[in-house]
Amino acid sequence: MGRKHRAIAGMGTTAKDVRERVGNEEGLTTAEYAVGTVAVAGLGGVLIKLLTSEAVRDLIWTVVQGAFMAMLGS
Repeated sequence: MGRKHRAIAGMGTTAKDVRERVGNEEGLTTAEYAVGTVAVAGLGGVLIKLLTSEAVRDLIWTVVQGAFMAMLGS
């Protein structure tokens, strides 16, 4: 049994117990949620920066004006 397994196992623990403890992935979902949350926050920051830029604002305004002109026939 290696040093890592001895530290996890403690005294009087069988190799099977060590394999079960090392192979346990219960905390993995929490880590995945954390990574997902950070990714979404980063994407939100990029979108805010994009949507508040003057070029994108002008593009959106042009699209909206074109849609209203097509609907109202001006």
